[in-house]
Amino acid sequence: MIRPRAVVFDLGKVLLDFDYRIAARQLAPDCAVGPERLLELFNHDSLLLRYEEGAISTKEFFAEWSRLAGYRKSLDVFAPVFGSIFSPIEPMIQLQQTLSTRGFATYIFSNTNRLAIEQIQKKFNFYGRFTGYILSFEQKALKPAPAIYEALERLSGFRGSELFYMDDIAENLAPAHARRWQTLLHENPEKTIAVLRERGLIK
Repeated sequence: MIRPRAVVFDLGKVLLDFDYRIAARQLAPDCAVGPERLLELFNHDSLLLRYEEGAISTKEFFAEWSRLAGYRKSLDVFAPVFGSIFSPIEPMIQLQQTLSTRGFATYIFSNTNRLAIEQIQKKFNFYGRFTGYILSFEQKALKPAPAIYEALERLSGFRGSELFYMDDIAENLAPAHARRWQTLLHENPEKTIAVLRERGLIK
């Protein structure tokens, strides 16, 4: 097995867990609809996907979300509640630090949005320790679209087996595998850490 030069992490469910039910419960008292409908707006409505693809701004997302939810407060109130959905997956955060000290470049490669990243930057110090960030809303492309994988190669300067990529969604690994990246379907920290140890990336 060729030793990679860079390790690429998905963000949600790999480095950070998230649960939109937390935000739905907190926001519901200030909305015209209940938590169940708010959860649908977060999980299933195309609005969030358009925001994560960079097709609309934070202001546009918030205005439309507020209209659909009947939300009565400001963006300044909404933003920290939106950020409350995230919690750290500590073994994976420690893994990134270990890889970095062993000389690997590390990247975050995520379908996400500006509001989430702003809140993550405020709450979690580990976020600032990566070599670089390839984020869907900045690249205006969502995984598994080829353009965002091309962007990672371009911005990192690495290609093919130089890259080792972990994601919890198999569909997102397929384009990377086609580009000859080394890939791993992340199921839990224990299994992922064991694989990296077997491959000699960590001791």
